[in-house]
Amino acid sequence: MRLVLSTFATLLLLAPLVHAQDKTPAPAASTAAPAAAASSAMPDRPSLEDIRNFTRVYEIIRQAYVKKVDNKALMGAAIKGMLSELDPHSAYLDKQGMRELREETSGQYAGLGVVVTSRDQQLVVIAPIDDTPAAKAGLKPGDVILKIDGAPVDPQDVETSIDKLRGKAGSKITLTLVHDQAGSMPITKTLTRALISMTSVHMRDIEPGYVYIRISQFQSDTARDLDSKLEQLIARDGQPKGIILDLRSNPGGLVMAATGVADAFLEGGLIVSTRGRVEGSDMSFRAHPGDLAKGAPMVVLVNHGTASAAEILSGALKDHHRALIMGQRTFGKGVVQTVMQVDANHVLKLTTARYYTPDGTSIQAEGITPDIIIPDLVAHTGDAPPSLIDSEADLPHHLHNENPKAVQASHAASARTLADNSALAERDYALAQALSVLKGMVLARQGSSE
Repeated sequence: MRLVLSTFATLLLLAPLVHAQDKTPAPAASTAAPAAAASSAMPDRPSLEDIRNFTRVYEIIRQAYVKKVDNKALMGAAIKGMLSELDPHSAYLDKQGMRELREETSGQYAGLGVVVTSRDQQLVVIAPIDDTPAAKAGLKPGDVILKIDGAPVDPQDVETSIDKLRGKAGSKITLTLVHDQAGSMPITKTLTRALISMTSVHMRDIEPGYVYIRISQFQSDTARDLDSKLEQLIARDGQPKGIILDLRSNPGGLVMAATGVADAFLEGGLIVSTRGRVEGSDMSFRAHPGDLAKGAPMVVLVNHGTASAAEILSGALKDHHRALIMGQRTFGKGVVQTVMQVDANHVLKLTTARYYTPDGTSIQAEGITPDIIIPDLVAHTGDAPPSLIDSEADLPHHLHNENPKAVQASHAASARTLADNSALAERDYALAQALSVLKGMVLARQGSSE
């Protein structure tokens, strides 16, 4: 998965060895780890014949290719060729790539605000970031980008096409893409790159007592921002009855931010563990006592664009039975990258471990299956056929209620709730379903405590 102006980055880029999930910081291992791994792999060293063949091919290209090839460029291409045979997340980054890594941790950058990946030699959208040019243009998870500024995406060099998505704020870019739907025809969209300042946590009351929390990505201040906003809301309105945590189209980000959010809602226990071949890659992260929501029922909304660190959070809350997961199967990015300094101008981002949910499950290429699956539907309000009898009050000669004012107030409140629910369902069907389920969970909890 490649990030285009999002926050899948490490704050410790220049450290000799930094464990990262999507370029994300975690406890650092010893800088001797690569050497230890190399020494343990001695029997698998390339043969002299392989080295000679590589040297011969290099010299033949350098001397006989139709035009002169820069030695550094040729060697860099050879390194990238090795990495291209591994997995989509391993990369060899030059100064520009290193600079982009740093920018991606700051929460402010210029670009489209979309996370993409190379899949089956295609350029595929993982998720647009909230309130960015990509989101406003209607890009969706699963979209395949066919052309950039009229030039087809080269299936043999998707990385170059990814780089073309970047640019200065105010500059325009035209994308030809096809939505991930059967029979969809290519469409063209012109977007204007922008300076994007990201606030990853948005929080509001969706109804009295019911809190909606949207986390669009995980950046360095996400966990701290969540704690602060939730504490302020509780101080103002009291403990919530229930919480909806919306992680739809959250492409991930900093693992430490995701574990920090999980820690806010768990009383303890394992959040995530990692396992790999490199010394120091076997790690675990545990929650500390103290649930800010005091055990209030939770529903987590996910979809195909929920990836990486967002899946770590979803998996932790699911395995600890702290929240009900609703939506669609998540993306399934469950591997860890290590960022290693090669020289002053290059770093190697290499996949070195897998991560596992508290139950020991790897979600790599599988994703997290929701407890309740919600199809990607849009609700529309239609005119219902008129009914002559809707209630006892419509029957002739019915007995009147002895407290008509209370009945009228109840009817008015029910009508307002119905209107609000209908409006929410039209605006966001999955969120409306989540709210209904959450209310049921709250009622069941109240019933069990009586």
